[in-house]
Amino acid sequence: MSGGRTDPRPARSRARLLEAATTLLNSGGPSAVTVDAVLRGANVARATLYRHFSSGTDLLAAAFQSLIPPAPMPPEDGSLRDRLTGLLQAFAEHIAEAPALLTAMNWLALGRDLEQMPDTHASSDSEEVRTLRERIAQQYAAPFDAIFDSPQTAAELVEFDRATAMTLLVGPLVTARLSTLVDADYRETVRASVEGFLHVYGRPAASEQP
Repeated sequence: MSGGRTDPRPARSRARLLEAATTLLNSGGPSAVTVDAVLRGANVARATLYRHFSSGTDLLAAAFQSLIPPAPMPPEDGSLRDRLTGLLQAFAEHIAEAPALLTAMNWLALGRDLEQMPDTHASSDSEEVRTLRERIAQQYAAPFDAIFDSPQTAAELVEFDRATAMTLLVGPLVTARLSTLVDADYRETVRASVEGFLHVYGRPAASEQP
């Protein structure tokens, strides 16, 4: 620092590293983001990379963060069924248009296997990996919390585990995307997901109660 001004060079070198990693991730997936390839693309020294990121795995996690867009939010009005349907339709489009999201989730699902990757510094518990995992979990829970915290949900549904509910609702969309039916029409999948969720957790009608 000189004259109270911060040296801009570290910020520039970090930005070059992230740009190179993101480009490789977009073009070739996680396996393309090797330390050597990033160093060539960013034109920086290996020591510079490790000043910013403790491992190539941390750099890859940071690159994923830069590619994941904000999650969609549910409609503010309508019945519980309509709000869930609107949110899942938005999620279906989101999943189709943001492949980095599914790639990141699959990569994070490796868990401890990340430590077996060819990077001696790699750790599935590193700060960047934890940050990515927490961001995905929190960001994609928020739209469902907006519905699950509503008076509609309290009035129409029995008590349920939110993580299980999200799996029941979003799981079929992820499966459809990962299948060979890349251009599949998600509307029937969304309808079935919502109806299945309401069937499992919906309060019985007064005429059905014992």
